[in-house]
Amino acid sequence: MPEQAPPLTDRAALDRFRDRALFMAEPAMFLQEDAADEVKERLTEVNRTFTAPAVVSPFPQVWHAAFPDAVHVPDADILALEEGAHDLVIHGMSLHWANDPVGQLVQCRRALKPDGLFIGVLFGGQTLQELRAAMSEAEVKTTGGLSPRVIPMAEIRDLGALLQRAGFSLPVADSAARSVTYSSPFHLMADLRAMGEVNALDQRRRTAPPRRLFAEMAQIYAEAYATPDGRIPATFETIFLTGWAPDQSQQKPLRPGSATARLADALNVDETPLPDPARPRRD
Repeated sequence: MPEQAPPLTDRAALDRFRDRALFMAEPAMFLQEDAADEVKERLTEVNRTFTAPAVVSPFPQVWHAAFPDAVHVPDADILALEEGAHDLVIHGMSLHWANDPVGQLVQCRRALKPDGLFIGVLFGGQTLQELRAAMSEAEVKTTGGLSPRVIPMAEIRDLGALLQRAGFSLPVADSAARSVTYSSPFHLMADLRAMGEVNALDQRRRTAPPRRLFAEMAQIYAEAYATPDGRIPATFETIFLTGWAPDQSQQKPLRPGSATARLADALNVDETPLPDPARPRRD
């Protein structure tokens, strides 16, 4: 039997960090709120009325404001979704922490009725690129090596492929990057704690880092990225995944060679035959 790979996320730690964020005097839920508003806006462009929605989210308090009639379930490894019960499933800003993202997508697809819609929102690979670069350089300087500190986030091309692997029809992935500025890297890190988005990697170093590490990181960050007014930017890339549960009513791609009209005629241009690759070319 093959050895099982270690989990990406320490779920117990992640739950603690999220609970701590919610009990802070000022939790930083603005990215969650923006994502919920964007999903709601996108749904206005879909010619469909959804009567049985569900939302997967670690912060149902935020998403309930946008989707009060939805079933809200936590983003556990096993989702509490009834199979075939929903015409809309939203996975809200937590898929980047999943130990098995394909498994999460498959569970969402199974919870959909035929021709039901899935929308997933998560952080993408450009997120915190400045912090990751500065932290890596500082850690090499102060300790001579690297340790896992920021969760690896998928690129948009990989996430689109995951939708296909999970069995969705008509998969689409798109992204939007947002830059948020802070007085210092320490204010950014405080905001990440207030989001519940701190280091919950299972393979993270459990011992306290050297005190000089974060001072070195802050200096590198400011020197490399500071704006003219002295603030530092932090990139947050949000990726939106859309797919439909398969249904016979959906459009199917045409078979190769089945077209009945030429593209050249539709464009009103002359058709130029491709050169025969078997014949030598003269320049």
